[in-house]
Amino acid sequence: MALGALLVLAVVMAFGSSLRGDFLWDDDLHITANPTIIGPLGLKEIWTTARANYFPLVLTNFWVQHALWGLNPLGYHLVTLACHVLAALLLWRVLVQLRVPGAWFGAALWALHPVQVESVAWICELKNTQSAVFFLAAIGCWLKWSCAGSGEHQQAGQPRLAGARRYYGFALVCALLAILSKPSTVMLPVVLALCVWWQHRRLTWRDLGALVPFFVFSAVAAAWTIWEQRVNSGAAGAEWSQTWPERFAIAGRAVWFYLGKLAWPAELIFIYPRWQIDTAQPLVFAPLVALLAVVGGLWWWRASALRPVFIAAIYFGALLFPVLGFFSVFFFRYSFVGDHFQYLASMGPLALVGAGLTVGLERMSPAGGWAYQLRGSVPVGVLVVLGVMTWRESGQYLNKEALWRTTLARNPDAFMAWANLGDTLAQQGRQHEAILAFRRGLQLRPDDPPVHNDLGCALVAIGQPQAAIPILERALQLRPGFGEVHNNLGNAFSRVGCGDDAIRHYEEAIRLKPAYFEALDNLGCELVLKGRLPEAIVRFEEVIRLSPDSVKYRRNLGAALTRAGRLPEAIVQFEHVARLDPATPASHAVLGNALAAAGRWDEALARFQSALRLAPGDADLHGNVGVALGTLGKYPEAVVALQAAIRLRPDLIAAHNNLAQILRSLGKNLEAAHHYDEAERLRQQASRPR
Repeated sequence: MALGALLVLAVVMAFGSSLRGDFLWDDDLHITANPTIIGPLGLKEIWTTARANYFPLVLTNFWVQHALWGLNPLGYHLVTLACHVLAALLLWRVLVQLRVPGAWFGAALWALHPVQVESVAWICELKNTQSAVFFLAAIGCWLKWSCAGSGEHQQAGQPRLAGARRYYGFALVCALLAILSKPSTVMLPVVLALCVWWQHRRLTWRDLGALVPFFVFSAVAAAWTIWEQRVNSGAAGAEWSQTWPERFAIAGRAVWFYLGKLAWPAELIFIYPRWQIDTAQPLVFAPLVALLAVVGGLWWWRASALRPVFIAAIYFGALLFPVLGFFSVFFFRYSFVGDHFQYLASMGPLALVGAGLTVGLERMSPAGGWAYQLRGSVPVGVLVVLGVMTWRESGQYLNKEALWRTTLARNPDAFMAWANLGDTLAQQGRQHEAILAFRRGLQLRPDDPPVHNDLGCALVAIGQPQAAIPILERALQLRPGFGEVHNNLGNAFSRVGCGDDAIRHYEEAIRLKPAYFEALDNLGCELVLKGRLPEAIVRFEEVIRLSPDSVKYRRNLGAALTRAGRLPEAIVQFEHVARLDPATPASHAVLGNALAAAGRWDEALARFQSALRLAPGDADLHGNVGVALGTLGKYPEAVVALQAAIRLRPDLIAAHNNLAQILRSLGKNLEAAHHYDEAERLRQQASRPR
């Protein structure tokens, strides 16, 4: 119990800084912009459509979390960290079941190692931590079943361990849950066979027969994942066109790379440089040849003292196999390796190191000597160093900008990091910095359509739509049928006054992507400018059907209905706006204006006053309240409201005019004349050329 608590405390302390982190790259696809999480879709689509990609159980977890705490990243970080902690505890217990020396130390090495930061601090990698829990639970249940079946738990006169079949059933269920969390756990049957061979030095027909359902699960999941990566994730094209010799060369190099990062976890990078593999150079196969030689030697001496090393090596290779380059994975577009790929695989080598250090220290430290007294300090020192490195490494995952800048500091030619840094800066309104990042990205990869698109958007945002048009057109040349580019070209043409061209591109964007909310709304706005109100209203109604809770889209529909003279329908839309966004003054103000236009002044006054309570320093709202009070015959109160508007904005012409009219109604002609004169002076001043 004490050791378990100590392990939990150590892991929480090491990864604690990551709890302050925000959502990062790909978290939008998984959570913040995923329609199955934030609506309008949900659990049904997660489990019955390809929208769940290939990890429906993780998306279900995200769906539940969103229902509990919305989009607060702290909750998601806590769940991911909790899964990592639970996986560490389960690994410890599995190593105990396997009678591995230093089981606790081996589990702690794995849990605190800096290569795990990517999986724990990056929210969408709940795929790793959650699947690890079920993966290890399946192994634990399998071991209980295996030992029960072999009679290992029997003692003289005692029956076999009860519930062997129950443990087998639990193992099968956990295996399925692991695969539904992340398909890279398809290598679990190989691991289960290794566990039996480790314990009993042989595999019986009973063991092989019991593994059949596990292999069936794995085969189905593997086939689905290979298809999904190519079709849904887009892992097809020049970036994934390696020949088989190239793939073998990549695999050999990758294994040594991962071992190197476990042995010396310095300069960990979110996006490592993508290797250039030239099979015309014989040395490119040197890592593979060395790897095969080592594995062959371990196989030859598998029954010797090197047996644990052989088991750890086979485990490591088996768990890495899905991501060694033999199958196309979308991430390979950026790099052939990533720290999160060895989350499960690293358990084998690190458990081996833990066992080796434990046994070595015991043999070097006879009881009673000074070395015996100090032998515990070595493991503690190693864990403290790893924990500090992990704590420091977690800092780069606090927000997108920190992640991309750290990545670029360590890998300046990471095209993807430049592109995403630009996106991050653009979202923060730092468009000029974003443009520099996009241009640097295009220097590294001149023919990338999305970065051309992003650069064009940033130029439109800073008021350079004319410069954006050729860049966006280049994006279309590189990728015809790119709906987002058509939408952005529409925005650019709209800004330069080419409304017909803008409408043409908006319509093409909608043809390519019928549920394209932004393009539908933009088309509606452009049609309003053209005076084509009936068509605009139809478009706004389409987008409202697709996104009924959008304040922006309902406000635009209400404005179009108002211009078309359909005030009752406009009021309905503005009532939705006020209900959906009650904390924004403009939501009440637009409804007040529509009610006033319909002659419903009592209701309009109530809305203007609601808006004023939210923004007491808004001169226009004071003016609206004054007009409503004056229309209702409440002249003294109207005067106070209009005077407040003029105090806040002395150049508010409408307020001077309205106040003058009310003062004249009250018989205060001198004061009324002053405000009429002031309104006229301001009007003439505004009309003078500057």
